[in-house]
Amino acid sequence: MMILEERSIDCPYCGELIGISIDPSTGNDAYVEDCQVCCRPIVFHLSTDPDGGIVDLVVRRENE
Repeated sequence: MMILEERSIDCPYCGELIGISIDPSTGNDAYVEDCQVCCRPIVFHLSTDPDGGIVDLVVRRENE
């Protein structure tokens, strides 16, 4: 069963606060999702603990 966690982040491009849903069961992961406001690609780096909880979430621009 997939349980999503809701988080709010600031877009690294436009600075808008946006809500996102994260699936911590994927483990340590990196993926790209477009900003809901400016449509630019945001790179997400997700770190989880062995129990599936989110330890760290880092967002950055695609070219950083």
